[in-house]
Amino acid sequence: MQRKVGTVSRGIRCPIIRQGDDLSSIVVRSVLEAAQQDGFVIRDRDVIAVTESVVARAQGNYASVSAIAKDVKKKLGGGTIGVIFPILSRNRFAVCLRGIAQGAEKIVLMLSYPSDEVGNPLVSLDQLDTAGVNPYTDLLTLEDYRRLFGESRHPFTGVDYVQYYDDLIRKAGAACEILFANDPRRILEYTKDVLHCDIHSRARTKRLLLAAGARRAYGLDEILNAPVLGSGYNEKFGLLGSNKSTEEKIKLFPRDCADLVLDIQKQMLEKTGKHVEVMVYGDGAFQDPVGQIWELADPCVSVANTPGLEGTPSEIKLKYLADNDFADLSGAALQKAIEKKIKEKEEDLVGNMASQGTTPRRFTDLLGSLSDLTSGSGDKGTPVVLIQGYFDNFTNA
Repeated sequence: MQRKVGTVSRGIRCPIIRQGDDLSSIVVRSVLEAAQQDGFVIRDRDVIAVTESVVARAQGNYASVSAIAKDVKKKLGGGTIGVIFPILSRNRFAVCLRGIAQGAEKIVLMLSYPSDEVGNPLVSLDQLDTAGVNPYTDLLTLEDYRRLFGESRHPFTGVDYVQYYDDLIRKAGAACEILFANDPRRILEYTKDVLHCDIHSRARTKRLLLAAGARRAYGLDEILNAPVLGSGYNEKFGLLGSNKSTEEKIKLFPRDCADLVLDIQKQMLEKTGKHVEVMVYGDGAFQDPVGQIWELADPCVSVANTPGLEGTPSEIKLKYLADNDFADLSGAALQKAIEKKIKEKEEDLVGNMASQGTTPRRFTDLLGSLSDLTSGSGDKGTPVVLIQGYFDNFTNA
């Protein structure tokens, strides 16, 4: 009898993870206990996904505001620093900004508009049209912004981030000037020392700044990319991917995760005889349809993964086959014809009309998004996700 269930994603409850915990063993034990309790079996090519947050916690990868301040002052001179293109987030950036401000005499904060990099809005396109403002060329001062648009509160949090960041910088002891522009080179009219805080466009921003004469240009990925005052660090991503832990401390993106995913894979093979795939995931890659905000504030979706998760899907569209190649068939004959077509499909379907409308994104990005949606970001208590049947197709029994 043909199996009636395809892909299943399960959130796996785990103990609260603390620094120094043996995370590999905890993950394996939690998955196996869930399987026993709920009566499902582990299969080859099941995927175990572990959220980056508990990995960083187990590693103890934390840093203080004072460590951020010391590194910023050392690298950018401690005078007037341009801080450009940060995201608008109390969780993601506010504690970092406090440390940055403590490492400077003055912050010239330049915000992108009409929204930040991940879609948090400052002003609507309709408002820009009405005001005759061109976001590609126009630089606005804080006075310009308030005169044209007034107060802008985030649609979900209710926070006026312009005022919030202004107050935060001043309370940290630095003077503050706020600008709005999308050309990173405009900051050089105010200071030659720049910390650019964009995530996915950071390489281009640095290139433009240096070519235009910046004296010092650092990205968030270059702050705390090595220990400071005994702090945690991330040699590849620095402050990118960090989250608020307390008002004076952040949790950094985890590092050295390759051994973890391989160890979980090895333990699962020893205990079940099944070869599973494993990944450590950050933010998924999807957009909220109401707020237009991208869930992509981490520098990558997959921090680390076993080799079997490399690559992209090679799928054909069943409805295309049913409506075109086999439009004259139905019932068992249609099913048999489609199964045969699937079994004979090529590994590379680029340009093949039968694959149109499928999703040739990387497996890790697709699985990371599914995992992020399954685990949630609040109090579900499921930092591990077990995905079964993801690599199956219509022909698998």
